[in-house]
Amino acid sequence: MAAEWRDFLEPSGPGRMRITKHGSMLTDAILIADEQHMAEHSDDRSPTQLVNTACLPGIVGEAWAMADWHFGYGFPIGGVVATDVNSGEQGGAISPGGVGFDINCGVRLCATEMTLEDVNPKALATSLANSIPAGASRKGGVSLTASEIESVLSDGAGAAVDLGWGESRDLAAIESNGRLESSERDVGERALKRGSTALGTLGSGNHFVELQVVDRVVDQNAASAFGLRQGQVTAMIHTGSRGLGHQVCTEHVAAIESNYRRDGDVWHSEEWGISLADRQLAAAPIHSREGAAYLDAMQAAGNYAFANRSALTQRLREVLREQHGRDGGLDVVYDVSHNIAKIEEHRVHGSSCTCCVHRKGATRALGGDHPELAAAFSGVGQPVLVPGDMGTASWVLAGPTSGGNDAFSSSCHGAGRRLSRTAARKSVDSNALMESLEASGIHVRVKTPNVLSEEAPEAYKDVDEVIRLTSEAGLARPVARLRPIAVIKG
Repeated sequence: MAAEWRDFLEPSGPGRMRITKHGSMLTDAILIADEQHMAEHSDDRSPTQLVNTACLPGIVGEAWAMADWHFGYGFPIGGVVATDVNSGEQGGAISPGGVGFDINCGVRLCATEMTLEDVNPKALATSLANSIPAGASRKGGVSLTASEIESVLSDGAGAAVDLGWGESRDLAAIESNGRLESSERDVGERALKRGSTALGTLGSGNHFVELQVVDRVVDQNAASAFGLRQGQVTAMIHTGSRGLGHQVCTEHVAAIESNYRRDGDVWHSEEWGISLADRQLAAAPIHSREGAAYLDAMQAAGNYAFANRSALTQRLREVLREQHGRDGGLDVVYDVSHNIAKIEEHRVHGSSCTCCVHRKGATRALGGDHPELAAAFSGVGQPVLVPGDMGTASWVLAGPTSGGNDAFSSSCHGAGRRLSRTAARKSVDSNALMESLEASGIHVRVKTPNVLSEEAPEAYKDVDEVIRLTSEAGLARPVARLRPIAVIKG
């Protein structure tokens, strides 16, 4: 579909723009945006991708794009789409493009007992850079035996605890307690090899470990429940399943895409009777052999990501112990997934639905009465972690105090790119940026020089605006703003 979606675009309440159903769409699409935001981010590609997702078989509710929406593989990043697992003979569609190549990429926030006066950010940045393996390679990762990697794929963060790379007290503060159900763990040999030495590594691109200070609290009750207070030093970890997850996605995309052939303006699977506008949306019925195999392998890779963030948390604790003789009372506030598909129960237009909810660059925002949340969040809502850019700020939000929002209990996952990586490299001088960040008290250590320009603050949307739109749209409410003081990147 071309840009005719603009002919069907209209405001739909605070912080929301609706694209009404047209063409092959099976439902409406909603962008978390207002008219000004749409005008400032006028790239047609992301809304076109969202329109295409609204054509997936079995889709229920609306197709959503969170406030940090931007162009991605198949789905826009920020896309949230749910399909009915009981639709038709083999269930609604599951699409690897609705999860992404970095399966269970996510964010973990840790809080310490320290304030800015207790730490030397520059020295800590150097120690962290020396201790945390970062960059595209697996060098410096934990070597896992065949039985150990099998345990990680099965038990996630719990396996990391058993291996000495996590603390049992952390598990209650991880989404799904750090474990996704995977019975077959159909992960190929190449994926296993890539994962065998990558545990506890950060990766490259937009992944980071960041030390921050809480510079503003806007919801005292929620902040107290989350263990946050003004002036406190926190740490945020953003990474995923590394090469293992990428390989899992690559192999299953190839298996599912092989069922599609070009038929005029669409891609068609004769076996499943599915027609799609974009091959990158290639999807299988969730109960088909290919769909079930992908879901199971995705969950195994998701477990690897939970274990990876746990191992990085332990590396952070070790650095704090070396610098301060103790770990600074570091506790996990929460750990959220933002590249995942999950089977969840939702009410859609008044009816109960067992849904496969794709969240591609979007995170859950559960209500405070959800049974999956720890007691500490009861009546408050789930912590929602939203990293911004390394020169500005990140935010902690909270889901509703009870119930769920109408975007399948979802929220944004970051600031969202404003410039492509190529455009950022062309327009940003890495050396000048480094000097500017250091002058403002943000100590950056980066392994790959061009990553710095790609991740420059000007390459991202204004995170404060993204939070405003998310709040106005009723998806999550602001709790605390976190200012960066040290950043480790690949």
